[in-house]
Amino acid sequence: MTRSIEDTFGEDTDDAAMNVATTRAPRKSREETKRVQSWAPASTLPEPDKQPGYAYRWVRVSTLNEKDPRNISSKLREGWEPVRIEEQPQFKLMVDPDSRFKDNIEVAGLLLCKAPKELMSQRKDYFAGKNQAQMESVDNNFMRESDARMPLFREKKSTTSFGKGR
Repeated sequence: MTRSIEDTFGEDTDDAAMNVATTRAPRKSREETKRVQSWAPASTLPEPDKQPGYAYRWVRVSTLNEKDPRNISSKLREGWEPVRIEEQPQFKLMVDPDSRFKDNIEVAGLLLCKAPKELMSQRKDYFAGKNQAQMESVDNNFMRESDARMPLFREKKSTTSFGKGR
């Protein structure tokens, strides 16, 4: 025997269902529940469009209107090369008009440079090796002062023993 909803709940079921549907809170979509974005100041140095195979870096060419030729020349010798304005046209309006580097991108005393990623990987490995050698030197120098009667580092062990249970 099959019973309909009207048989079970009476003839007012449609009215009751309509009443529930109208009193229910409307569903919210993701757009309505999206968190409001807060304001943040613009970055002083914009991010360049990266070409594959290159690492980018902003290199200091001046500080407080004082030129820094030593820094820029050392970075050029390391393998960094200035990025030309034609490579990153979105920087055309941001470039300093009084820059010494007319065809390159200089913003607030910093020059946008690029270098091949392989070269930067070799540079990273070189400095990691130097860092490791210095750490080993410090550790060896420190441990040289260690004495067996009063060691600088003592192996700390904790032991647990149980009674014999006689």
